[in-house]
Amino acid sequence: MKIGNPSDKPVGGASSAKTEATTNTKTTGKTASLDGGVSESAKVTLSNTASTLLSGADPTFDAHKVSQVKQSIDDGSYKVDPEAIADKLIANSRELLERQH
Repeated sequence: MKIGNPSDKPVGGASSAKTEATTNTKTTGKTASLDGGVSESAKVTLSNTASTLLSGADPTFDAHKVSQVKQSIDDGSYKVDPEAIADKLIANSRELLERQH
């Protein structure tokens, strides 16, 4: 599993934009149009990706698995495979070096 791939992380600011838009709608009862005027209604359709980003849901996060690993660490039964870690470090290093050339 690769960690830290920037394309997998949600874009910052989506929730603040949503909050600001909600606040504006609640206070005025209307939404602003692009030309600065006020529109009675506007229909916006979000893609599945945009909806997922706005909801903050991350389908790759498994809370049950995290609790199992945490329990294994706490009771001392978690086993680390140093060879697997070394192999993955080498593979990631090779991938980074190939990208530079």
